[in-house]
Amino acid sequence: MNNTIKKSLIFTFILSVIFCSKISFAQNEDEKINWLSFEEATELNKTNPKKLFVDVYTDWCGWCKKMDATTFSNPVIVKYINDNYYPIKFDAESVEPVTFNDREFVNKNPNGRRSSNELAKTLLSGKMSYPSYVFLNEKNELITVVSAYLPVAKLEPILHYFAENAYISTEWLVFQKSFKSKIE
Repeated sequence: MNNTIKKSLIFTFILSVIFCSKISFAQNEDEKINWLSFEEATELNKTNPKKLFVDVYTDWCGWCKKMDATTFSNPVIVKYINDNYYPIKFDAESVEPVTFNDREFVNKNPNGRRSSNELAKTLLSGKMSYPSYVFLNEKNELITVVSAYLPVAKLEPILHYFAENAYISTEWLVFQKSFKSKIE
């Protein structure tokens, strides 16, 4: 095989790798949760009401990072959250003021170690466990809080339970037994 053919094959191979990685990257970009701030979500909720899904996390929480790397990167979970909720990613130890339901929440001890924002304390009723997921209805009222790392198979039915309003008329155990997963 002469040098020209070898160079041509190598060049073609390199272009193929680059092209395939760009396609893969583009697909991954589309498969992300469209996280919003509280202000963005509540503003959108005024004109197109949806439930809010709040991921309450901290930067030091290993299980929070695992949720991002596994459960929150699953395409079925990503699509369902993006289609049915206004998703909010909220750092419980945020030092930035947050306005929610016409009230400003602050971190009263911003330089303190593991000091929580008052909104995190309010949403979690003072039970500061991470990760926690807060479900709010279309009127920004608390439905419930679920705490713990949740693999895809555990989070999927919970998301449906609240998005579909099954929690209003069906007990969780009944709903869970009849739930049909869309995850392959």
